Amino acid sequence: MADPRTPLNPSIEVSKDNPCPFLRGLVGEGYVGGGTVPLGELSQTIGDATGKTGLMKVKARAEISGVAAIANGIRHIWKSLWRGAQLDALRNGPLDKHGAGSRILSVEGVVNEDEIARLATFGRDYTDPWGGTERGLNAAEIKIFMHENLKRAGSAARWYYPVLMQNEWPVLLDIMGKGDGDSRYLSVAEVRTLFTERKFPARIEQRIVVHPPVTRTKRVLRWVGAAAAVLIVLLIAALRFPDQLQPMLPNMLGQLVAPPLPARTVAREAYWLQQNWALEDRHWFHHVSQGTATFPVPYSWFMALEQPRLYFVARPGLLSDNAHLERFGFIPSPRTINADETTLRRYGYANVYETAPPPVPARQWEYPVKWDTPVDNVGGLPVGFARMTGVRDPATGRQEEDKIGLTCAACHTGQIHYKGVDVRFDGGPAMTDLKKLESTTGLSIMYTLYVPGRFTRFANRVLGASASDADRKALRQKLSTIGWFLLRWQINYGKIIEDKTTWDGKQQKDTEEGFGRLDALNRIGNQVFAQDLTLSGVEGFEKNLHAQDAPVSFPPIWTVPWLKYAQYDASIEQPLIRNAGEALGVTALLNLSDAYPKDTMFRSSIEIKNLHWIEEMLRGSPPKPAGKLSGLLSPKWPSQIFGDGAWAIDTKRVERGRQLYADICVECHLGPVNDPVFDSDDRYKAKSVWASDRWKKIGDEYVLDPVQKSVQGMGTDSAQAYVLAKRTVQVPGFLNMDPTKVLEHWDCKKTLPATATEMPYATGLMAIVEKVSKKAMDDARMPEDEQTKWWGGRKNCLDEGPADQAKEPAPWYRARPLNGVWATAPYLHNGSVPSLYWMLSPARDRPKSFCMGNREYDPKQVGFAVTDNEWWCKTGQTRFKTTTFFGTEINGNSNAGHSFEGTPGPNNPGVIGRLLKEDERYDLIEYLKTL
Repeated sequence: MADPRTPLNPSIEVSKDNPCPFLRGLVGEGYVGGGTVPLGELSQTIGDATGKTGLMKVKARAEISGVAAIANGIRHIWKSLWRGAQLDALRNGPLDKHGAGSRILSVEGVVNEDEIARLATFGRDYTDPWGGTERGLNAAEIKIFMHENLKRAGSAARWYYPVLMQNEWPVLLDIMGKGDGDSRYLSVAEVRTLFTERKFPARIEQRIVVHPPVTRTKRVLRWVGAAAAVLIVLLIAALRFPDQLQPMLPNMLGQLVAPPLPARTVAREAYWLQQNWALEDRHWFHHVSQGTATFPVPYSWFMALEQPRLYFVARPGLLSDNAHLERFGFIPSPRTINADETTLRRYGYANVYETAPPPVPARQWEYPVKWDTPVDNVGGLPVGFARMTGVRDPATGRQEEDKIGLTCAACHTGQIHYKGVDVRFDGGPAMTDLKKLESTTGLSIMYTLYVPGRFTRFANRVLGASASDADRKALRQKLSTIGWFLLRWQINYGKIIEDKTTWDGKQQKDTEEGFGRLDALNRIGNQVFAQDLTLSGVEGFEKNLHAQDAPVSFPPIWTVPWLKYAQYDASIEQPLIRNAGEALGVTALLNLSDAYPKDTMFRSSIEIKNLHWIEEMLRGSPPKPAGKLSGLLSPKWPSQIFGDGAWAIDTKRVERGRQLYADICVECHLGPVNDPVFDSDDRYKAKSVWASDRWKKIGDEYVLDPVQKSVQGMGTDSAQAYVLAKRTVQVPGFLNMDPTKVLEHWDCKKTLPATATEMPYATGLMAIVEKVSKKAMDDARMPEDEQTKWWGGRKNCLDEGPADQAKEPAPWYRARPLNGVWATAPYLHNGSVPSLYWMLSPARDRPKSFCMGNREYDPKQVGFAVTDNEWWCKTGQTRFKTTTFFGTEINGNSNAGHSFEGTPGPNNPGVIGRLLKEDERYDLIEYLKTL
């Protein structure tokens, strides 16, 4: 290319595969090369030729760049953006009209004078700027010319050719035209010169030459500046409209913007189902503190923080606004049950017992539950939020401000939505996204510190408008310390995970939990064996962190107090250990440092009495020998709420389904716990759960030992089953945490090799939770006999597994009775199957991708209404998928196994039963609705 910018005379030849007359002129006169030309250089040169300035020139350059990017074909867009437009390869590209245009230039690059003469017939004589006359075409005449060209092409013309023509002759008129307004015309003589000699009029050349060539360095700087400007604009827009724009941002910038959330679903009616709990029991369960400080700020701060969104006129709502928290999947809750009927009805409480008498409160049960901790929800927070009062630092004993934490109701309270009606039930899986709430809270803290005006409003809410400057400064310092700790912790977590592998040698990487799922086991391990040690001032144990790569659907908790093993992986037998471990996982305060008096070691904020009472409310009276469950009962199919025929129970299908259940489900799930027909009918009663030999007497009570099946034989995702057995942790020696010694009083038959400082996660967790629980009982001054009663007869030992381990090798998942199964979607332990219909289908047919966060229920398929193989979700929803875009399996997300497609056996892993006919699936589903 000539340099400096001086037009060549004569012009050089141009490739026949460059059919654009204007580009041929640029190449012929040496302004740009004839091959690949960077888009910046091309748009700059054409922009100069237009004679435009300022924003109009910027607009023109942007349009030119867009057209040039696609000129070589859709498949080459990335190449065009990265390297430039290939001007000698435009023929047959998206902009080529294949003879439906002017036909002035042939496919061989030869100019047809007859076609130029034809062009002139569409014009008329115009007065040029120097007083002479010449033939030309104005905008209207050019439009007629293009229209006639399309008519001449006939069926060869494509529907989009008119669009292409708007970027050809009208552009030439805009750049090379003479005159103004409707009198602006394109000279036929100049068109001829451009085509035949590849030369521009002198005035166009002058526009180009007066602009010095842009150096490569300057061009790069322009691109960098433009990219930065675009990112800044996009970031500002995303801060204002995060739900729509946050997913478009690069990862680092995306972390500065609140995660997108689904639109709030407002129900016209709401109903809580009758499950044997009185209103006072239900509300207490929803808001009683476990002694946790799940959120990293005091209660009053949480209530004062604003949502991390930017508003240019109005102010953002509060983080704690009920309507905001509902978008994370939480269920709204009244401030008190001592309210008027209209208020209670709005929250679904007033109409719970319209069709049945109210149950006896837990305080009056045959085995009374004498919970005496009052609860309040004066902040109007959703189900699962609790205020912890009277908090003291476990290490120093210093009085702390009230904390805010999650209760077990946050994860174990369910809700479905159908045609504008919400149906809610206790003990079922939540459809919440705790990860999004965590990141939103962290961002809210940072925005409060750095967005102008926000801290002042925050301080006014926390301290009062008359607070002194010193108090405000101290508050800012405390908030800043928390914010930067969270940020450093998250960065450190990412670095540590990058350098770690899983037990089988794979690179550790978080698996998205999303709505309705949580990697509870790995989260508990990260909290107790990494963050709690750091918060206690003990450094060097961040190495215990593990990726959150084994998410599970929140399991239902009705009936589980009477199961020997509650968790999916049959990991913990001792109820107190199970509950206290969960409380530690959602951030109870805990001292693990020897820098304080010896009697503070293992002291925590756990409310051990509340944990005991929650378990008692779930348990009720012993089911044996009565042959029935009490406590929290599973919810009944709510056909009485809906007049819709889709919810009516087909009794004939139920009977056929009962037989199918007896034939193919009883082996693992045992007889149903709440079907009198199954227990009394001679066809089934031999398989009744109440007659089963799996009831084991432990102490003075019987518990049901659930069937455990090998993960290998079941074929389901193995990630969660390996967490406790394969993950190892290290602890400081001063904790005296040799799990063998800690657990030896339980006379456990199965142990795993461990030392005082390095151990399997399973035994380490059992040991540390036992120490914390005993310390909590001692601090509560509980008599020894009462402590013994609370521990009961169940051991804090590792799962011994099924009897026939040659047939069922480790690891295992446990099966549970299927009462209330209709209310526990999505299915399989990892929530990978959206409905019972797909659960009873061959695994190969199940949806591999679907969206979560939508609570809309499908009463026919019994589960969430999803679309198979969804690749794009509504704003804010999370997409469950079994593989990445490239087909790689995602750890923890397999939906294989438990498949009905053939003959079970060692040669068919994952196959548990024959292929069911369509009617049989719906027969079995109909029966499962009744349980």
